[in-house]
Amino acid sequence: MTQPRVGEDAAEDAVDARVVVVTRTGCHLCAEALTVIDEVCRATGVRYREVDIDSDPKLARQYTDQVPVTFVDGRQHDFWRVDRDRLTAALTRGE
Repeated sequence: MTQPRVGEDAAEDAVDARVVVVTRTGCHLCAEALTVIDEVCRATGVRYREVDIDSDPKLARQYTDQVPVTFVDGRQHDFWRVDRDRLTAALTRGE
């Protein structure tokens, strides 16, 4: 089964970012996920972008109970927590 792709609007806004993380203000898991994503992306030289779920009704309908949701190359990678090793592996495959 194919994983769902990030909302089209968010994907278009994040053309240069391989990693998109969908977050919500005041979400402690989002803060933890962003720390891991920032560290991994810095180490691998990959750009990431944060998208506020409450600014996009389509994303809110689809992912509201899963924030933070992490996408790599437009495909859902993780939700709730980000596994540092798994994210690193996804970003370095094919190098």
